[in-house]
Amino acid sequence: MSIQWADEAVVLAVQRHGESGAIASLLTRAHGRHPGLVHGGGGKSGRGLLQPGNRVQAWWHARLAEQLGAYRIELVTAHAAAVMDDPARLAALAAACAIGEATLPEREPHPAAFVALAAFLDALASEAWPSVYVHWEMALLRDLGYGLDLSSCAATGRADDLAYVSPRTGRAVSREAGRPWHERLLALPRFLTEGGEGEAAEIRDGLSLTAFFLDRHVLAPQHRDMPAARARLAERFRS
Repeated sequence: MSIQWADEAVVLAVQRHGESGAIASLLTRAHGRHPGLVHGGGGKSGRGLLQPGNRVQAWWHARLAEQLGAYRIELVTAHAAAVMDDPARLAALAAACAIGEATLPEREPHPAAFVALAAFLDALASEAWPSVYVHWEMALLRDLGYGLDLSSCAATGRADDLAYVSPRTGRAVSREAGRPWHERLLALPRFLTEGGEGEAAEIRDGLSLTAFFLDRHVLAPQHRDMPAARARLAERFRS
């Protein structure tokens, strides 16, 4: 008798295993970030299937729940191939998968994170992808229990002209209330509170904002660094 399940998934990371196998880390809708062995996954056909960012249908089985188990995988959407000739989009796809792999606990359901990542991958086909990327990391923080409160100013209670975020509390601060301490506060890009798409400078601020809290609450406590792919994406918006 064995344990088995089927689920929608996004490929987050892959490593070779033996002559032709691969261990795939998938973010599944109902079973969280879950690893498994893919027989033949290290071969030519398997490498095309197991590209980070690809949407797949996965069937997992093992004799015991705590075992690595094995996957059978079918491709649903080849997001990686679609952006292969676009360095900026490819960098964003790599960053999204790397940050999911680095921050999400193994085998713990995080359906909201799955939905947010899937929405970002779909948005790669549009010009709005940079703003959607920042929203993906905001959703990731919320799903991990560290969501930011951008609804109103922490000092005045007002909901207009929000310009900063307190690094201590993760709450929004209005431009007027934050002016005396603006050098100690994090910039809050308008598109996170007012909607729409952000300019390059606002995307840079959004990436800095989410990186600060992901590092403080998730990566630093585990003595882990920000993934290199995520750092490279941030560099693209600093010039």
